[in-house]
Amino acid sequence: MTTKPAIEIVGLTKSYNDNAVLRGVDLSVPSGTIFALLGSNGAGKTTTVKILSTLLKADGGTATVSGYDVAAQPAEVRRSISLTGQFAAVDEILTGRENLVLVAQLRRLKDPGRIADDLLARFMLTDAAGRRVATYSGGMRRRLDIAMSLIGNPPVLFLDEPTTGLDPQSRIEVWKTVKQLAGQGTTVLLTTQYLDEAEHLADRIAILHEGRIIADGTLAELRKLLPPATVEYVEKQPTLEDIFLAIVGHDDAVPRPVTSPVK
Repeated sequence: MTTKPAIEIVGLTKSYNDNAVLRGVDLSVPSGTIFALLGSNGAGKTTTVKILSTLLKADGGTATVSGYDVAAQPAEVRRSISLTGQFAAVDEILTGRENLVLVAQLRRLKDPGRIADDLLARFMLTDAAGRRVATYSGGMRRRLDIAMSLIGNPPVLFLDEPTTGLDPQSRIEVWKTVKQLAGQGTTVLLTTQYLDEAEHLADRIAILHEGRIIADGTLAELRKLLPPATVEYVEKQPTLEDIFLAIVGHDDAVPRPVTSPVK
């Protein structure tokens, strides 16, 4: 992790006709971290990501990614990033390996077959490499989609609501993948509506509301914004997600029917 921010935004604005979506967004994302951008529908999360990935021009303000200005140096920005949208951008007719080989060829990289095989192993998809993607589960498709995004080793990865529509077990698979990426030095900007996702993954969290960042910090720092609550001791019941994952036999989720403090 370096001290230089991977993403720097100052005074970013964007309007669609008379609708002001971004009203002066300021944001700094440290390198090698998972940064969660929270907000309800229409808050401006996807618009922010589109501007940072050079798919959309801002009306005002500045933004840099990996030290490159998104408006003045779009080609350099594109070479340093990858974007995974809300839905997996994979070809269902091709096999998992063929999808990866195709992207490596399009990026004009040497030995696309080796690159594909390395990523299949890294994302635990080797056994499914020769199967058509149409037969993959939602979690497998998303892992393949993220693997495709990493071809060329971009230092910055944008994940725009990556677990939308996934079942609980598939969400956990994606969470593990994202944590591994950050552990290997990739900077991840994650947009999500799922608060538990941000709480589970993010090093830092920013809340985007009505086009502005209204809070930014670590989870511990954000918790200090609320006054202390009266604590009562009651029996903690397992959540529906605990029950589901325990019944299907997932190793990472076992109900914990113990007494614990709740607010």
